[in-house]
Amino acid sequence: MSYCVNPECRQPQNSSTAKFCLNCGSHLLLRQRYRPIEPLGKGGFGKTFLAVDEDLPSQPRCAVKQFQFYDRDPEIFQKALELFRQEAIRLDELGNHPQIPNLLACFEQETQIYLVQEFIEGPTLKQELDQNTYSENQVWQLLQDLLPVLQFIHEHRVIHRDIKPENIIRRQSDYKLVLIDFGIAKLLTDTALLRPATLIGSQDYLAPEQMRGKVFPASDLYSLGVTCIRMMTQVPPLDMYDCHTERWWWRDYLPKGTTISTELGKILDKLLQTHLNQRYSFAVEVLQDIQAVSPLTIAELNSQQPQIIPNLSNGDNSPNLSLSPTFEAQISPKVFTNPLQHSTGAVNLNWPLNLISLKGIDYHKLQDFLSSKKWQAADRETWVLMCQALSLTAGTQLEVSQIYQLPCEDLQIVDRLWVHYSQGQFGFSVQNQVYQSVKGDYIRFCDRVNWPTYNSATALSQLKFSQQAPQGHLPSRSWVGGVQWVRHLDAISTRLTQCSNISTRE
Repeated sequence: MSYCVNPECRQPQNSSTAKFCLNCGSHLLLRQRYRPIEPLGKGGFGKTFLAVDEDLPSQPRCAVKQFQFYDRDPEIFQKALELFRQEAIRLDELGNHPQIPNLLACFEQETQIYLVQEFIEGPTLKQELDQNTYSENQVWQLLQDLLPVLQFIHEHRVIHRDIKPENIIRRQSDYKLVLIDFGIAKLLTDTALLRPATLIGSQDYLAPEQMRGKVFPASDLYSLGVTCIRMMTQVPPLDMYDCHTERWWWRDYLPKGTTISTELGKILDKLLQTHLNQRYSFAVEVLQDIQAVSPLTIAELNSQQPQIIPNLSNGDNSPNLSLSPTFEAQISPKVFTNPLQHSTGAVNLNWPLNLISLKGIDYHKLQDFLSSKKWQAADRETWVLMCQALSLTAGTQLEVSQIYQLPCEDLQIVDRLWVHYSQGQFGFSVQNQVYQSVKGDYIRFCDRVNWPTYNSATALSQLKFSQQAPQGHLPSRSWVGGVQWVRHLDAISTRLTQCSNISTRE
C-alpha cells in the first residue's frame, strides 16, 4: 500500500506500485525513493509516516517526518529551509550514537519539509507504562541506559527539550532504549517553522526554566526524573507536584507495598529540584552518583523489594537491572537430582521416545545433536522445531501468547530430549524448577542460570554451549520475542503443567 502525504488529500490510500495519488494527483514517492505506507502519529510539528526506501534492494523501513510550515512567503520559506538543513547536520552527527536514530535525508518537496530517519521498531515506554508500573530495578536500568545518551548529545551542544515516555522506544532487536526526536524542537524553533507561541515540549515533563523559554542540559535531566517517577506510579506528573511548596510528592503515589531505596530516592529528588543550583547540571554527575552505589549494594537493595514484572498485553521488552554476579551468593544453592520427577511440568512420556510427533515433526536431528553434545546446534534446532510445531516460518521469534499454544506432545519431546542427553542439566522443566525455587523472581533466575537480564543479540553471545554451564542454562532464550519476553518462563511453567495434567489424565 502507498499513503499520500498531501495534508489536503481526503483518500490517501493507494496501491503499493502507484506513482501518483488517484485522489489528489500528488507524487507518492518522496525524493523518488521513499514510499510512505501508513501514518505513525501526529503532533504539534506535523505528521510521521512509516515508509520504505525503494532505492535499496532490501527496501528497509524508515520514518518520514513531515513538518508543517505556516508562512508561505517564498523568501522566508527558502531561508527557513536553508537553516533547517544546517541544523540537520547536527542531527546527522547525533546519529553516530547507537541509541539515536540515524538521519537518512532532509529535503523539501511540494512546499513541505521532510526529515527521513531510521525506523526504530519496538514499544515506547508509554506503551509499557499503560500496562504496569516500573520496579526500582527497571528505574536503575532506565537511568543507566539513557544518561550516557544525554551526556553524548549535551557534549554536541544539543538539548532534547522533550524527554517523556512517548519519545523513548525499547528497540525490539536488542531491547536497548532509544531516544527519538533529538534536536527537533530546537531545529524547528531556530528555523521559525513553528506556529507563534508554540510551547516546545510536553508541559507535564518540562523543567520550570523551560516554561520561561530557557533551556540547559539540566532541563533534560529534570524531564528524565519526571519520566522515572511517572513510570513508577502511572500518575500524571502534575498530580504529584505541589505548586505552593514547589515540591514533588511522588512517594505518596507509589503502588501499595512498594518501597524505594534511599539511594535511588536521593538521585530522583535531585533530578527533580525546581531550582537549577540545587539540581544536577550534567548527566555525568548523575552517573557518578549511580556508580558510587556499588553493584553489590544495588543488589542488596533490590533483593529487599518485591519484583514488579510488567505484564504487557502487547508484550514486554523492558529489561531489569543486570546485577553483579555476587548477587548469586545471596541465593541459597539447590541441586535438582531428577527433573522428570518434579511435580510441576513433569514429562510423562515413555522412553525411548517416538521421534516423529502427531504433527509430523521429525526430532531425529535434535536427538543427534544432543547425543553428540553439540549443544549450540541443538539450541538452534530447538527454535526451528518450536516454529514448526506452531506452523510458523523457521526463525520466527515466539510471542508469549504463542507459547501457550505449543502442542503438548512436541513441547514434551523437546524437553525430554534435552533432559535425557544432558543428564538432568538442561531442559525446559529444569529451568522451570529453578524459576519456581526463586519464587518467580526473574532477576534471581537469570543470576542462577547465568543469563543476562536483557534480551538482545549480545545476550546470545554470552551463552556457554557446554555441559559445564549452570543448571538450566540451556535451551537459550533466543526463540523468545515480543515485548512480553520477560514473562516467557511463566508461560513455559503453565504450559508444562497443563501438558502434565493432560498426560496424567490419559
